[in-house]
Amino acid sequence: MKNGYLFRTSEIFSSQICRFLPIRHNYTSSITSLAALSSAIQYYIDSVSPSEGQKLHTHILKSGLKPNTNVSIKLLILHLRSGCLDYARRVFDQLPRPTTSSYNSMLSGYIKQGQVQESLGILQKLAFSDERPDGFTFSMILKLSTALNWLNLSKEVHSLITKMNCEVDDFLLTGLVDAYAKNGRVDYARKVYNKVLERNIMCCTALISGYMKEGLIQNAEEIFEEMKEKDVVVYNAMIEGYSKNTVSAIRSLEVYRDMQRSTFKPTVSTFISVLGACSILAAFDVGQQIHCQLVKTDSLLDVRSGSALIDTYSKCGRVEAARRVFDDMQVKNVFSWTSMIDGYGKNGNSEIALKLFHEMRQNDNVKPNYVTFLSALSACGHSGLVSKGWEIFRSMERDYSLKPRMEHCACMVDLLGRAGSLYEALEFIKQIPEKPNSDVWAALLGASRLHGNVEMADLAANELFDLTRSERPGAYLAFSNALAAVGQWDGVYEVRELMKERGVSKERGCSWVRNESSLHRIHIKRDS
Repeated sequence: MKNGYLFRTSEIFSSQICRFLPIRHNYTSSITSLAALSSAIQYYIDSVSPSEGQKLHTHILKSGLKPNTNVSIKLLILHLRSGCLDYARRVFDQLPRPTTSSYNSMLSGYIKQGQVQESLGILQKLAFSDERPDGFTFSMILKLSTALNWLNLSKEVHSLITKMNCEVDDFLLTGLVDAYAKNGRVDYARKVYNKVLERNIMCCTALISGYMKEGLIQNAEEIFEEMKEKDVVVYNAMIEGYSKNTVSAIRSLEVYRDMQRSTFKPTVSTFISVLGACSILAAFDVGQQIHCQLVKTDSLLDVRSGSALIDTYSKCGRVEAARRVFDDMQVKNVFSWTSMIDGYGKNGNSEIALKLFHEMRQNDNVKPNYVTFLSALSACGHSGLVSKGWEIFRSMERDYSLKPRMEHCACMVDLLGRAGSLYEALEFIKQIPEKPNSDVWAALLGASRLHGNVEMADLAANELFDLTRSERPGAYLAFSNALAAVGQWDGVYEVRELMKERGVSKERGCSWVRNESSLHRIHIKRDS
């Protein structure tokens, strides 16, 4: 029977395979049936509809045929390609002696599905078996180390590769670079990177992302400029890295333009990063241009880009434009709702923000997260809605099993303090289960200064200075200004001297101004 006829349709194919399934007493016939079965399974593995081949496993079980190791491993891969991890694991567990390739297949399947514990279980079985891990095994373990943020696991893999004289290729070295970079050890990543003979785009992108994550922008630029070939992913890494702070955000827009001139088509990730830069720079007109491009590329339909656009318009003070985007979105997730609620709250529309928050809570398809509650509490703070704030704060754990974090506690202190309930705020701080952080005491200090309560400001300032000796220059200035407001100039002098002693200095503020061609950063002169 010819292969072309055999593979014509899944129904005909399965029926032909059934001819070989009953166990024959003839040894040659058994070999023939297994060979045909192996070819049939491989056909479905390579097809666009691998799940249709799972009926072959049913035939095997019904016929009582004993598959050999080759057929079993192919069945395992077939189930993995079909997305059926449980079936694949059953086949794996029935293997009398799993091979390295079968371990690799299961490990890869679990990692792709984000099943960390099962991945670790497979690794443990491999460690106690007679099989030796190979380069692919190590590359999978490196992926696991990045998912778990386990630097030591990356180091162990690196050590094993060296000790076992494992065949090291550029693909494996790239995995090491990526693992070290994502675990925050760009120094290790750079050492491995220097050993790569042919530095591919993936390897360069991994190191660039690592440098950008650590704020080492010049190092990232160096790698980027050295690259002979670039793709949209490496451009995205540069654009995202630049978009994280006000100092470099303008470069994000410049690289975005360079990317377009190089004829690379922006992806959703590109648009999200560029919109993030627009948010930081409050570049409304650039945000509008990105909006037009999103419409032309149909990327506006993506919930992530829509949410980013809402955030950009809101931070530019154009909450009406943000609401139009929100209302036009066919699919909304928690980020869309949160961005819109936060936008209303930050732009002085607390009543609408809380109304929208109430609508979200009535929606069965999406639940508020920690950031959503923070936005709602902030909206209460801007309007002095203390009772509403208490209700929202208590509902976190009561209705959604979300234990309030320190930032939520700081928001409550700010809410109570703004309303003048400073002693209630202090009692609230004393009841926080964990040790209050600097944000909590800073909120009390700000409120104390607002209401001219020097005694409370002194208490909050001392706690704050103990936690952050030099990291928060604004706290020193807030306490100094609180003292100045009531004429305690000796105290002002002591705070200023303390700042000098600890090397505390406040950076100059800046504003971004747009002319016809570009954005310019203007520093605000600091008082002497």
